[in-house]
Amino acid sequence: MTDQSAEMVIIEVNAAELQAPSGAMLIDVMDEAGITVPRFCYHKKLSVSANCRMCLVEVEKSDKPLPACATPVNAGMKVWTRSEKARAAQEDVMEFLLINHPLDCPVCDQGGECELQDVSVGYGKGSSQFTEIKRVVNDKDIGPLIETEMTRCIHCMRCVRFGEEIAGLRELGATGRSEHVEIGTYVSKSISSELSGNIIDLCPVGALTAKPSRYKARAWEMRSHNSIAPHDSVGSNITVHTFDNEVVRVVPAENDAINECWISDRDRFSYQGLSSHDRLLKPQVKRDGQWQEVDWHEALDMVAVMLSDVEGGQVGALASPTSTLEELYLFQKLMRGAGIPNIDHRLRQVDFSDQAYVSAAPVLGQTIEQLEQQQAVLLLGSNARQEQPLLNQRLKKVVAAGGVVMALNPRAVSFNYDVEQLVVKPMNMVAGMAAIVCALSELSGKSLSDDVADVCDGIEFTDRDKQIAAHLLDAEHSMVLMGNMAMQHPQMATLRALSSVISALSGSVCGYLQEAANTVGAALAGVLPHRTLGGVEAEVDGLHAADMIAAKLSTYVLMNVESDDFANPFQANAAFSGASDVIAITPFADEQMREYATVLLPGTTFAETSGTFVNAEGSWQGFSGVAKPPGDARPGWKILRVLGNKLELPEFDYVSSQELASELKLELQLVKPSNQYSIEVPLEVPEPEDRMQRIGDIHMYRSDMLVRRADALQKMIPMPLVHLNPLDMERLDFDQGDLIKAAQGEGSVQLPVKKDASVPEGCVWIQGGTTAANTLGELFGYIDLDRI
Repeated sequence: MTDQSAEMVIIEVNAAELQAPSGAMLIDVMDEAGITVPRFCYHKKLSVSANCRMCLVEVEKSDKPLPACATPVNAGMKVWTRSEKARAAQEDVMEFLLINHPLDCPVCDQGGECELQDVSVGYGKGSSQFTEIKRVVNDKDIGPLIETEMTRCIHCMRCVRFGEEIAGLRELGATGRSEHVEIGTYVSKSISSELSGNIIDLCPVGALTAKPSRYKARAWEMRSHNSIAPHDSVGSNITVHTFDNEVVRVVPAENDAINECWISDRDRFSYQGLSSHDRLLKPQVKRDGQWQEVDWHEALDMVAVMLSDVEGGQVGALASPTSTLEELYLFQKLMRGAGIPNIDHRLRQVDFSDQAYVSAAPVLGQTIEQLEQQQAVLLLGSNARQEQPLLNQRLKKVVAAGGVVMALNPRAVSFNYDVEQLVVKPMNMVAGMAAIVCALSELSGKSLSDDVADVCDGIEFTDRDKQIAAHLLDAEHSMVLMGNMAMQHPQMATLRALSSVISALSGSVCGYLQEAANTVGAALAGVLPHRTLGGVEAEVDGLHAADMIAAKLSTYVLMNVESDDFANPFQANAAFSGASDVIAITPFADEQMREYATVLLPGTTFAETSGTFVNAEGSWQGFSGVAKPPGDARPGWKILRVLGNKLELPEFDYVSSQELASELKLELQLVKPSNQYSIEVPLEVPEPEDRMQRIGDIHMYRSDMLVRRADALQKMIPMPLVHLNPLDMERLDFDQGDLIKAAQGEGSVQLPVKKDASVPEGCVWIQGGTTAANTLGELFGYIDLDRI
């Protein structure tokens, strides 16, 4: 990219004068001027390697052609891109690159969108002098996501540079010399980066292609549709490719303010779940324990009767924050219209004691672009790599620019950049944060309020706490960010209060790495028991999600929700199984859901409906459906609209999701998401029990119902294990691989045990979201271990 702050100079390209910043690379200047220069190794987001030599141009007073990607401009420079000298150099380079490239374009997935094809037609010779046998390279198995055909590789090294500079993991590299050079993993293993799929887009030939979509369709047969990724709170812009009304591929759509030109593997490959065998195609009702298919009128009439006959306080309405803004708005409007106050989207949260003091919709606190401009960032309870891969990539830039990222976590999370990480037991996180508060108070000379001072009483801070405090105080731009592990913590309210205190003492921005694609939108839409649309206080406070499950209500209405989505899946499944009626509006219905549900209404995924997501920074991003709903499935907003009509509720006559979006924009135009927080919740440092503590953060590929059904991504999840600190292994006399019974609450599971130094002593890490872990209790709590 050119530096607009540098001194501007005049250069001449193909006899045309251009103004450019001194020192800018020639290829960038020509790109901005619309002058075409062929290239393979160059990419605007990667470092310059100049190893393909395809961008050779003639420069005055230079004996040989120079690579435009590595040649800085200076005043008076004269350049020719299509002179006889430049043309001859480009043709020769093209001939060399094609020497060993196989002639398999008809069977190559890259065919039709291949940079090598395009450039060879435009800049290659009509014939080759090469008559020897082409070399052959054995293909490497680098995992279930990326297919390799390494004989096609032209050694542009884009994939290698991406791993080192963007993904932060040096998993690919070049081995051998001369014509024996090969690209592959240094040891025989799969690529594990959460951003690995981007090397598919970077590869200018067909050496690296998407394994799940291999041979599905040719490039010119697919239709392209712009959309928004439905998983994390970044709201990555994506392009969805369809063939014969089936989604066959997802690639990034460039948006520098949101996701630049990258997407996570979760956003790229989760589309596989769209064609899951669990897909619900027709409305179904359970009669005498048997499922029967019915038409929409009969199903909705039955639901209307169920909601009319039950007392409103005995109904729990739970919606997924991956639903669209329009669906969420109509969901809460329908429930409140039917006299049902128990409404929530915070499915994995367990501490709600401060909900009355939090702003309408907590957000990031900065734009996504501004995140990389910070000099100091403190993460509280966050595995940013798994929770928000592209926000994590922005944090990597903070470190690369000389800033510092710090973290307070219940286990030593593996970051792909240097992080000053404090690891404490889950039940000691409040004390850990209080220590940072104490250090900040001493260094800043600012006094603490009585409540906060009481929390800090008796807390001793260490040199590391003091160092974290100093980093925040010294930085001109700093942030304190709460992640998923903090939001799912049993003392979340106290953690949130202390994060607000840290922010105030250090002058930092306080923000939230919200869990799902529309968590902010769900709060704005009023899918809360104590607030309606725009954060207005509800006339009647209902039960929050955890209380709805604990209360074992008679009826539950689920919107894109299954028991795996809760902080305590075991308890949620028991509550649903014990209910008289469970009405599920869902695109998927597995055997577990069929056990507890009484009515199944086939909804749609993001790919089959139009709608809006509100991302972590509070930006509204609309999208349209890219494929027709399968079977008799209907968009969620249409199901809710008709159900509102069945219940004879007013103002349910919407004809399109666009009409709904317009109404919402009008209603919410004066509502600005913020992180304003009033510390009125009682603050305390709990005394931990002398028991083993569970750490149960959710794996990124088990976060929601769509990604859980993406087969290729499920193969990336490690085997469920009981992870223990080596000292605990020795104390409990466990050996690696021993089968252990882990019991939590009313649930238990048997798993092999593994020695893991990243787990603090006295703790057990059993990752949440897996089928095995779903038989346990809350993600963070006390747990008992016994040898089988």
